[in-house]
Amino acid sequence: MTWLANLAQQRSAWLLLAFSAFIFEAIALFFQYQMGLEPCIMCIYQRTAMLGLLAAGLLGAIKPSNIICRLTAFSAWAVASIWGYLIAREHIDMQTTTDPFAFSCEFEPNFPLPLHEWIPHFFAATGDCGNIDWQFAGLSMPAWMEIIFAAFTLILMSVIASRLMIKKSL
Repeated sequence: MTWLANLAQQRSAWLLLAFSAFIFEAIALFFQYQMGLEPCIMCIYQRTAMLGLLAAGLLGAIKPSNIICRLTAFSAWAVASIWGYLIAREHIDMQTTTDPFAFSCEFEPNFPLPLHEWIPHFFAATGDCGNIDWQFAGLSMPAWMEIIFAAFTLILMSVIASRLMIKKSL
């Protein structure tokens, strides 16, 4: 348990978080540009949540021994992984509903800045949220993203719980 609690103070653990998020971003771009799978709004939001995980990893790696840096990184990790999970869950609902009026897919991302105009190759949504264009082991892309974001959230909860238990035992 001490080993897990101490991970948060190691730069390599934070860089591993950033690297894993970067790999998922690269895979998303591979699916888009090599496999021809057009991302929908929900895909773009999940991609943005993954960028949040990448940012959290980089923030934590700046100075993992500093509590302010670590708490900021933990907060970013929590927001990104939970938000990503919720978006993936909603995306699954969009794909599996039988009521065509239950969900509507926006045409443009609702970001505070026009990222879809500034960096359209990364943030522009050209696909339909209801389409299931890819499956692996019987699960669609948002189903896999739900699992991935859940794993990131469980890892975060494990690290925080172990840190709290170590602090309590002192």
